[in-house]
Amino acid sequence: MTPADLSLTVLHAVRRAVGEGALRASTRVPERVGIERPRPGGSGDWATNAALQLAREAGMAPLGVAQVLRPRIAEAEGIEHVEITGPGFLNITLADRSRHALVREVLDKRERYGHGDALRGRAYRLVHPGDVRATVLAEAVRALLLAQGAHVHDERHDARPRHDERHDGHPHATRPETVTLRPLPAVHDVAALGLDAARWALLRPAAHDRALGPDGLLVQSEANPLFTVRYAHSRARALLRNGAQLGITPAYEEDVAAPRLLAALGDHPAVLEAAARHRAPDRVARHLEATADAFLGFQHTVLPLGDEKPSAAHRSRLALAEAAGTVLAGGLALLGISAPDYL
Repeated sequence: MTPADLSLTVLHAVRRAVGEGALRASTRVPERVGIERPRPGGSGDWATNAALQLAREAGMAPLGVAQVLRPRIAEAEGIEHVEITGPGFLNITLADRSRHALVREVLDKRERYGHGDALRGRAYRLVHPGDVRATVLAEAVRALLLAQGAHVHDERHDARPRHDERHDGHPHATRPETVTLRPLPAVHDVAALGLDAARWALLRPAAHDRALGPDGLLVQSEANPLFTVRYAHSRARALLRNGAQLGITPAYEEDVAAPRLLAALGDHPAVLEAAARHRAPDRVARHLEATADAFLGFQHTVLPLGDEKPSAAHRSRLALAEAAGTVLAGGLALLGISAPDYL
């Protein structure tokens, strides 16, 4: 279950509570509720502050709203347990079968996993000064917005919006929102780094931070985050090739003890949506680093060792490795960076 799926589950519980009279009928159901990882001291896989968000309109204390929502969320498919913590946070633990569904969703959607329609019906025009960093940033932001269902007009260098322009070719036309991108210009000549390293140097820092210098970006070691991300992808592909030689077909049949990696894969859709909303490709880059680190800590357990015979556990681990490589490739593609199968 992805954060987007879980948000819909919580909203469904809110609508049920209103319809059943547990929350007063005038309570306005929001378009979306926030889903995040539990804060320090929290429990479960995910947490939401929906009860705090609804308390004022419901005319109840947040803890009371949480008590209304908890059983309605808990009975949804894929939910194992819901706990109330603090002033009314709902901490949600997913059932094991939801992890199976997560891996299947990644493998079904491939590099489009995490793409959605959160911004469908929204139109944007990207405006930037035209220097190399601003141009690369605009390309990545455009890709992120499109991946969330938005319509994006061609970028114009510091152009003023045309007041008569509409959402071209779309039945629900809306006036485009002008987004001005002004990252700090790069002070180094990144052209010598090659396309992939140059884009990483320009996109990995936040727009208000300086672009990365060339030192270390061409080094093939764990000290180079770009190399680590691409190496992790190539290792995932290598495991699939080696598994095929051993006659192991990836299939997520039983739960795998890889909480960091599963959490990173589950976070991917929320990261892409947040990166699009905030026009921040650096969020994607940081998430890819975290996913790569989690995968590289897990990779040594995937295939049989020595005389060990292939089993359902190996098929499941191989499926998880394939899912990790898929997420890494999809994230790099949104940044305009290649994901080679061999490094």
